Amino acid sequence: MSDPRDIDEDAILKGLSPEELDKLEYELQEMDPENAMLPAGFRQRDQTKKSPTGPYDRDALMDHLEKTALEHEDREDLVPFTGEKKGKAFVSKATGKIPEAEQITLEPELEEALKNATDAEMCDIAAILGMYTLMSNKQYYDALGTTGTIANTEGINSVVKPDPFKIFPEEPPNTTNVEEVLERIHSNDSSLTEVNLNNIKDVPIPTLKEVFEAMKGNSHVESLSIAATRSNDPVAFACAEMLQENTSLQSLNIESNFITGQGMMAIVKAMASNATLVEMKIDNQRQKLGDSVEMEIATMLENNSSILKFGYHFTQQGPRARAAMAITRNNDMIRQQRIR
Repeated sequence: MSDPRDIDEDAILKGLSPEELDKLEYELQEMDPENAMLPAGFRQRDQTKKSPTGPYDRDALMDHLEKTALEHEDREDLVPFTGEKKGKAFVSKATGKIPEAEQITLEPELEEALKNATDAEMCDIAAILGMYTLMSNKQYYDALGTTGTIANTEGINSVVKPDPFKIFPEEPPNTTNVEEVLERIHSNDSSLTEVNLNNIKDVPIPTLKEVFEAMKGNSHVESLSIAATRSNDPVAFACAEMLQENTSLQSLNIESNFITGQGMMAIVKAMASNATLVEMKIDNQRQKLGDSVEMEIATMLENNSSILKFGYHFTQQGPRARAAMAITRNNDMIRQQRIR
């Protein structure tokens, strides 16, 4: 048997006819019918043997299709439509009079007053009598909340209107000078007891890390808040180091930031070395902290007797119950000390 590598392909191809070459090319085409990103011509072989009748004309094609559709006969209905009405016509029942036994006789003065009452007065009377199904909630509570005046001036059958839109002024921007505050923290200024950097979006991450670095030796700042400052894990690690050394901070707010479970785990573990923090808020981070972090938070609160307020929405029932019991225990201890 001869070796396939000794076959001369060029000689074989030269001996093929044009029809055989076309057939060979047709068989060797690589197609991918499952790839929806390819045009139809590359997903399957061209199986059209007819020669084109002419250039593509969309308007002529649409006219041909419309003409063919109009000339095509409609399919006959299985049951022809005759217009005949079947069944009985609906006749509403006449409302009968109220039996005399169920009629209520009022005093002439009340009957005269009700007969002459306007729709607005009838609406308020119905609200006072508890007939809240005859009106909207707004009409009902407006009538109960006013005395001496008619609240619903448009009557029971009035169109329900929405409450007027209340425009609340936007919260003013935080005008805190971060560099000045950082210098005062470094100098341990006794007049600086609260640092509020909330909602300052353009504070660089190195600056936030410097704030926590300066807080290690500060003995006067009692409240530190960096909510919505786009703080991330490097800031969280700096915060964890600060909690291990600072002995004056009582309130810490790091809500609404980009701290992940790894950074939050470092902060929670650092709380084992802190006995002065009373309030801590860590909720509304960009990512979920995870079950392991929540279990670590619950364990930290059970071993910590100083935290009285903890701001975080637990996703698991177990850590949530353990944290609630720990916070309640700490508050009870403070209450008992106050009583003594």
